[in-house]
Amino acid sequence: MDFREYQQQAQKTDQVTIKRGDGIIIPLLGLVGEAGSLLTEYKKYLRDGDGHKLFSKGVAEELGDLLWYVANVASKFDLDLEEIAKDNLKKCDDRWGKKRSVQTDTGYTFDSNFPEHERLPRQFAVEITEVKQDGSVIMKAFINGQQIGNPLTDNSYSKDGYRFHDVFHFTYAAVLGWSPVTRSNLKCKRKSDPLIDEVEDGGRAIAIEEGISALVFSYAKDHKLLDGISTVDYQLLKTIKNMTSHLEVTRCSLGDWEKAILMGYEVWRQVDKNRGGTVDVDLDARSITYQAK
Repeated sequence: MDFREYQQQAQKTDQVTIKRGDGIIIPLLGLVGEAGSLLTEYKKYLRDGDGHKLFSKGVAEELGDLLWYVANVASKFDLDLEEIAKDNLKKCDDRWGKKRSVQTDTGYTFDSNFPEHERLPRQFAVEITEVKQDGSVIMKAFINGQQIGNPLTDNSYSKDGYRFHDVFHFTYAAVLGWSPVTRSNLKCKRKSDPLIDEVEDGGRAIAIEEGISALVFSYAKDHKLLDGISTVDYQLLKTIKNMTSHLEVTRCSLGDWEKAILMGYEVWRQVDKNRGGTVDVDLDARSITYQAK
């Protein structure tokens, strides 16, 4: 029996068929009540241990009742329980699944079919340093002795290390195979395809990536700069997914984004602590590592 068939069969035993008012609140209250009954079964098990001989049977019965009310609520809202189950598995796989969507046998799908000079380099090292200029502390980044991007300050009333935030862009490039900011700084925009150049590598995409960097930084400041943190808030990841839904990076999972964020902050904290250093970016290994000055 699949979920759709179960939902249809469950409807035949529904005693409240109206789809508004009490017709909605009754199955919702039923969900709460059955969840309480499930907890009661577990309470008995904690109290009586193996003496609670009917524990497994009781749990199975309460889960069955919960399933009936879930199906009933779905029916009251004209929803398909089969589709709900599929969407839930898809969401869980996007968040926690091991599958990664951006890397294939032929490389990163976002630019593998473009001329070499329009591809993100698969490995590169960035030397990050800071200098004092006109009373401000400025970050500069170099690849092979050539400065990339613009000198950056924290753009803040207090020194919070945001001047080193290019580390986040390098990490997005490494883990996601995506970073319009890094493409712009390394001058490898995909100009051979005008539409890709405009949409994926253009100003709006760059602004979105900068916005993501600032959004995550604000979140990180409230969470110990992600030091010792192993997971990222689901709603933050969903917001990022929504911000990039029209871009190629939407193929990356929430798990990909989480990995990029956590890895980026691991390196950023070291760069900030040592006021610079060398960052090694490896797109093939999907990693970014730090070397002290």
